[in-house]
Formats: sequence, C-alpha cells, structure tokens
Amino acid sequence: MPELPYLQKGLEHPNKSAIIDSRGAWTYAELAENVDSAACALAGAEDSIEGERIGIFMDPSKETLAMFFGILEAGGVAVPLSIFAPARELAYQVEDAGLKRLISDPTTHAERIEETKALGASFNVSNRLHLLDNSSRRSLATPSSDAPAVMLYTSGTTGRPKGVVHSHASLINQVEVLREAWQWHDADRLLHCLPLHHVHGLINGAIGALWAGAQLRLMPKFDAVDVWRTFSSREATVFYAVPTIYHQLVEAWEAEDPVVRDPWAQGAAALRLAVSGSAALPETLFQRWRLITGQILLERYGMTEIGMAISNPYEGERRPGTVGQPLPTMDIRIVDEDGADLPPEQPGEIWVRGASLFSEYWQRPEATRDSFRDGYFMTGDIAELRNGYYRILGRASQDIIKSAGYKISALEIEEQILSHPSVSEVAVVGVRSEEWGEVITACVVLRPGESMDLKQVRDWCSDKLSAYKHPRRLELRDALPRNTMGKVIKPQLVTELSQS
Repeated sequence: MPELPYLQKGLEHPNKSAIIDSRGAWTYAELAENVDSAACALAGAEDSIEGERIGIFMDPSKETLAMFFGILEAGGVAVPLSIFAPARELAYQVEDAGLKRLISDPTTHAERIEETKALGASFNVSNRLHLLDNSSRRSLATPSSDAPAVMLYTSGTTGRPKGVVHSHASLINQVEVLREAWQWHDADRLLHCLPLHHVHGLINGAIGALWAGAQLRLMPKFDAVDVWRTFSSREATVFYAVPTIYHQLVEAWEAEDPVVRDPWAQGAAALRLAVSGSAALPETLFQRWRLITGQILLERYGMTEIGMAISNPYEGERRPGTVGQPLPTMDIRIVDEDGADLPPEQPGEIWVRGASLFSEYWQRPEATRDSFRDGYFMTGDIAELRNGYYRILGRASQDIIKSAGYKISALEIEEQILSHPSVSEVAVVGVRSEEWGEVITACVVLRPGESMDLKQVRDWCSDKLSAYKHPRRLELRDALPRNTMGKVIKPQLVTELSQS
C-alpha cells in the first residue's frame, strides 16, 4: 500500500468507489494496488527515483492518476503535460523539464509523440498498460515532505511557459486547506471535466477529492448535455469548472425544451457546491446561473505558483464580482509600485505568503528570486479590498490598460459590455497608440443574428462607466483565442490588432 498520505482517507474504506471513468470504476484498494504497480515498475531495481522528472501525456482516466501517484510514491516528480499542446510546445516542455521518460498511451497519442520527436525532443515512451502489469511489490523509500512532487507549466499567456515546482508539503497544504474551507467529506462525489495538467483540475479537483476519501467521476472531455444529465441523475454533489464551461452550460440549457431542461436545473440545484475559477467570472453569468439553478457559485483566486489563496466562504455571503477572503495559512497584501501596503479600496498588486507556495521555477533561479520580495510572492495581479472582500481587477501586464493618463481595468469594461443582450463573448485589450498610450479596444463575439457598432458599445457603457473607460475601437470576431483552461490569450489579440 502507498506510504504517501494522499489516499489514506479513502483506504479507511478500501472497497469504496474511488474513481469512475468511461471504462469503469476502481475502488480505493484497486487504485492503491495500481499505484504500487506503477511505482515499483518505474523504480525498477532502485529504492527510489529521487528527483527524476517523468512526463504524463494521457487523457484523463483512472490510469492517469495511478501514474501520477506512482511517480510520487517512487520518489519522482510528476510533470503532467497538456494533451492539447501542439508538438512544438510539447517538445519545448519535454526539453525544458529534462524529461527522459514520458508515460502515455501510444495508440492514442502516437502521432503527436512522433511529431514531437521529429522536432528534436529525445525521450523514451513508457506504455501505461505495461507499467500497471507489473506484479512485483516491495517497499520503496518514502520521499521527504519538502521533496519536489509535481511540476506544472504556467499557461504562457504572458510569456514562455515556466515549470512551477511544488513539494509534497505544498500539495498537502493546498488540499487540506480546501477540505476544511469547502467542507469536503468522504460522501462527496465530484464531477470532473477539467484537464489534469493544471492546478484547478489536478490539485483542487482530482487530488482534493481523493484526499477527502470522496468519489471522483472523470469525464473524458467536457460535454454540456452530459454534464446536465449527470446533475439530473444526482450522481454528483460537487462541481468545479471555469467560466467558459458555465457559459456553455447556460447556452445548452437555454437551447433545450423546458420538459428536458427543468430536471437538469433541479439536479444542479441539488449540488452541495459549485466552484468557478481560473478566469474572472462575469457577474451576468453568476446571476444567470443562480436564476437557472438556484446555485450561488463560489468564486476563488489562485494561480499555478500559489495554489488557492483567496475564496468566497462556503458558509456566508458569496459576493458576485469578488473572490472572497484569504484562506487559512495564506497571508495577503495589496501594495503599490514601491511595495508599500495600500488602504482598502485602493487598487494595487497582490502579494502572497503561505505554506502552499511553490518551491521554484525549474532551472530559473533568477526568475524565482525576482518573483519574491520580503518572503511574499508578487503575483502580478491587481486587486482591491472593498468591504472585506477582494476584487480582482486584472493582470498588471494585460488587464490594466494605460490610456490618456489613466489606469483602467479591462475586466470592468468587459463586465459592462457582456451585459448587452447582443453580446456572447468579449475581451478588452489595450493597443499601442501614440495619441492615447493605449487604445481601449473591445473584441466582441455576437450572438447569432445580432449586429453592433462602436457607437452602440459606447452608448451602452455610458450609464455605468466614465467616458475615459469607453472603448475607442471595436473588433467583431467569430471567436476569441483561448487556452485549454478557457482563458483568453490576450497577447495574441494585441499582436493581431497591432498588425491590422
């Protein structure tokens, strides 16, 4: 049985269902057995693979998580990679992480793997099935709590992706804090439709559910109708998603006949907890979801480097447009450009200190050192504390537009434009201008059959926003570029708009 603590709560009831996917279910005992098999196969004749980084390039499944925990049990560092990554990005991460072994299902991802190797990346592919077929069982050296456990790559929306290393102690603190804050218990059933290479899907979701001894139901990929049907069958008590998913769920519900969709909404209303994260949740979407399901979404704030730092309360008021209050063990400051603390209602950069923080950016000692000051991680996100709740204003590098001498929150403008009945999606960016510094530019995806011009946008903004916050340029688009977690890739938009 695994010596690491991640599955110990579930193993108190070994015959209980741990993970369900499209191919069936494993009990906690079966999961632990497969973790042991993977760990021993990876270690070979050694007592530990101490510090070896091993890539995981697999669809979400029971076996994926067995590989993840198997790497940790063997003393290695798990490096989950996005199955949606193009070969060039995958090759960069394989080389950057120094991966010699990549666990995959060659029959599913053979073409991408060959494309990656053709770009010069050198690694061996371990077949997940062969690792689980290992029948030898023996005790392995248990890694220390401060040993590296996982390396997750940043989304790369503001630069080249960096490998973020978390220790076992950091992982355990993250899931334990959320277990207490969101009142996880072993009777919970999490419906999971997020990627397993990201904090939200891997740590908050998969590891968090198993840490609590709960049941994890993995969807191979997101499908709005399947999610609604799972809600209506009462097979889930907890649901984690990103705003894009909630938006698609609302659209699917609105397109369905009332006879079908009413049971869907009733099922969603029975959820114990529904969480939104990884991107700002528009207030209009918050209110629409509440109107349909009766559910008050819980929005929180975190990032790859810090795990979860701030959350609306499980019990208590969940305020739309805010991310709540600091989680236990997390120390939050809002500071000005000189690092001085700011009073409430004054926007500044979020600095974070706590037990969930990462150990290092892999092979980037200068970047690691430069990201901290006085023991606090400088997030690069701008926020304000208003009436005891934190409100995120955006990324300093891409969501704060400097125009005509003002610093303007793109998220505030997006919120107003998104409330227009003709608008389906919007992203607001600043495009370089000699006259304005940056021109406020609204990139809008309209609902089918709708039309809009710049005057209509500015008129719509006039009631809620000061004139200097009104867009001066409108770009109508068929879609917005997004990464795998649903975040709009704003640097790509700025590049395209600067060239047009």
